[in-house]
Amino acid sequence: MHKHVLQHIDPKVLGSRIQEARKARGLTQQAVADEMEMARTTLVAIEKGERRVTPHELIQLASLYGRSVSEFISRPIISAGFVPQFRSTWKEYLTKESELEQAAMELQGLAEDYVELERLCELPRTKAYPQPYETGGPSPEQTAEEIATAERNRLGIGDGPISNLRDRLENDVGLRIFFLPMPSNISGVFAYNDVLGACFGINANHPRDRRNWSLAHEYGHFLTNRFQAEITFLAQNKRHSNVERLADAFSENFLMPATGLNRRFTEMQRVSSGKSITLAQICNLADLYQVSIQALIIRLEKLRRLPIGTWDKLKAEGFKPRRAQQLLGIDAVGDEEELLPKRYSNLAVMAYSKGLISEGQLSKLLRLDRVSSRELVEKVSNQFNTAVESGYEPFELDLAQPLAGR
Repeated sequence: MHKHVLQHIDPKVLGSRIQEARKARGLTQQAVADEMEMARTTLVAIEKGERRVTPHELIQLASLYGRSVSEFISRPIISAGFVPQFRSTWKEYLTKESELEQAAMELQGLAEDYVELERLCELPRTKAYPQPYETGGPSPEQTAEEIATAERNRLGIGDGPISNLRDRLENDVGLRIFFLPMPSNISGVFAYNDVLGACFGINANHPRDRRNWSLAHEYGHFLTNRFQAEITFLAQNKRHSNVERLADAFSENFLMPATGLNRRFTEMQRVSSGKSITLAQICNLADLYQVSIQALIIRLEKLRRLPIGTWDKLKAEGFKPRRAQQLLGIDAVGDEEELLPKRYSNLAVMAYSKGLISEGQLSKLLRLDRVSSRELVEKVSNQFNTAVESGYEPFELDLAQPLAGR
């Protein structure tokens, strides 16, 4: 590698990429500085772009971080490298599952398009990210319960069920959440960097309750270790590490907080006049919390509201949750989720309406054909109506207009 190649790269951009690679590898600045036999302050200056990295140093750093030199000097500025992040930890799985690598690439592509739409519409994402939570508690389960309680309090959710988790996390936290087709054994993926923010891919082929759990699980990863890209497998393929135990326990406590669930269970017992809680009541309670019947029963077992082993006995007896839900009129599959967040689609329509993008670009951004894209434009445009003498008529709404001085 010739020295002049580095002279044509903004040192701040290159430094940011070097820092991102270090964090994705889970290394501290001191550990890298020791390995490189340099002062920590030198590495800090390199990552901040205050000192240019030498060709020899970049080769060493690339080797240490498991990257190729070209990943630092060749890719566009906005392309912050989700796929390399996944490869650094999950290379074996990406090699086996070509669909999984495609999902990682699509996650990055959608996130980049999201950022570009925000730039075009001059509506940058407002982020309400908390500081990463500490995970050094006595056990992953206790730590997860404390984090879930703190996060619910921070978001003002209280201890009740969360009716629309995706919209809540998109709007109140500023996450980017996409529903992507993935292999059936994958429930979700997560990646983060300072350019694109926190980005989640949830398996669109899974039912509503599974998607909810997966989203909460990935959110747990973000809250505790946002610089580590994650792939979450279904239970039979899952790594039984403390990291996964914490994320699963976070899902359980975040979606079904003990105080609220205990209160509702006690109320169910009261209205049952001392009779045993029925399976129908449990099914309806699971639907209220938008979790699977299995997840709810296991949670109630842990809270000592149901006997330990209740779920195992039901399973052994041939209990079919989907059949029970159908008999009760519960739609546990839920409506088909949109691939894209509502805000993303609205920004795309806004950019098209303002003449900032062409119809072809609109279709590409929405991942739709041109006819479907035009239908979406009409649908979004007709969401807002004003009263007139003859009834209602649509009106144009400029979401970017300031409210001050009106």
